[in-house]
Amino acid sequence: MPESNMKKDVISGEFYDPQKRPRFNEIASFMRAPVAESLDDVDIGLIGVPFDGGTSFRPGARFGPRGVRQQSCLMRTKSHFSDIAPFELSKVRDLGDVFIDRMYNIEDAHACIERYYQEIGARNIMPLTVGGDHSITYPIFKALAKDGPIGMVHFDAHTDTWDSLYGSKFFHGAPFRRAVEDGLLDPHCTIQIGIRGSEHSGTPNFSLECGMRVIFIDEFDELGVEGVLKEIKRVVGDGKTYISFDVDGLDPAYAPGTGTPEAGGITMREALRMIRGMRGLNLIGGDVVEVAPELDPSGITALNAATLMFEMLCILSEARSKQAR
Repeated sequence: MPESNMKKDVISGEFYDPQKRPRFNEIASFMRAPVAESLDDVDIGLIGVPFDGGTSFRPGARFGPRGVRQQSCLMRTKSHFSDIAPFELSKVRDLGDVFIDRMYNIEDAHACIERYYQEIGARNIMPLTVGGDHSITYPIFKALAKDGPIGMVHFDAHTDTWDSLYGSKFFHGAPFRRAVEDGLLDPHCTIQIGIRGSEHSGTPNFSLECGMRVIFIDEFDELGVEGVLKEIKRVVGDGKTYISFDVDGLDPAYAPGTGTPEAGGITMREALRMIRGMRGLNLIGGDVVEVAPELDPSGITALNAATLMFEMLCILSEARSKQAR
């Protein structure tokens, strides 16, 4: 590992690689990455957003970053499949968690998140985030898409393009409707994969109406992974693209610890193949959301989320390296 990704022992003052220490050693960080002491000299920031004030059913995703950090100690430093070694390609740091000092109001909490990611963007740091509920992606977009709308590859059981629920337009079922309305997300460069949760009774499917490519789970079965990857590349093209992965897009066998599980979802092997298959896209960041560790004592949900995060880190680090060149 490059010295820039290493840390000093507080006693000896010598550099050492925390990823070569025992996995049960050290302070838990995302994938045992160095914990940032500042935002200087960082290529990719691993960020936790512990907010679940936008949930509509079972809360608990505020503990997602902590649970994923714990399980991510099992991640390797190089992908066996892509041969990408992200920590060698990029300066990767765990930037800690976004501090949300006004967490009891969704709009106020989103404003805190937006300010944080504005600073990340100003430092030219590519973010890879663990939520938190899916409402957090909207304020992230408000920071990342300040120069124009971006595209998205979205894995989920739900479209998350409802209008409102119980008086809130900013709950976790509405982030991408808000993003399209605000000119942050280009619907014609957006693809939603694995959708199977029914829409709210009487509510038109905004995703289809505004031009998003929606692959419902039955079509997913017909297309297969390779067919879906062709659609992803056709839809997003070479434009700036963000990956958002709600773990309820997975079958509950792989992610029981989430607020709104839906049976009959994507397998982990299919999910990993799709993430690896997005290598070469013009990626600008990503997130894994809706992990609620308290709902899954086995830890498998957080482990699978950490695995998705690692594969996303691999393709993001390659994209970041190309952009830097």
